[in-house]
Amino acid sequence: MIGYVTIGVSDMERAKKFYTELLSDRGAKVVNDVGRIAFIGTKPGEAMLAVCEPYDGNECSVGNGVMISFAAESEDEIKTLYNKALSLGATDEGAPGVRVPGRFTGAYVRDHDGNKICFYMFA
Repeated sequence: MIGYVTIGVSDMERAKKFYTELLSDRGAKVVNDVGRIAFIGTKPGEAMLAVCEPYDGNECSVGNGVMISFAAESEDEIKTLYNKALSLGATDEGAPGVRVPGRFTGAYVRDHDGNKICFYMFA
């Protein structure tokens, strides 16, 4: 259902590197780069993440309540993605763990610009 999600960033090269390296095990790459916006995914027509410098020229800002969530297939994958994000410079927002017993496990980080990211799986 989702085509792409766009987040504002302050440094395009850093953002492209962070997200392509973070999601490299899933085949993520820059699918389309048009300067102030780049689409990261596996191929056009599938869900992508777009990183962009804000069109209005103002500084990027983080949306209150906005979060990008990446589904994982196991608790081990959640831990791997969480640790990989931290190694790439993300900051901790909640270590991997069960959030809703028997229903939801997740881990949370923030990227270099403060965008919140979740790695999760439903039971």
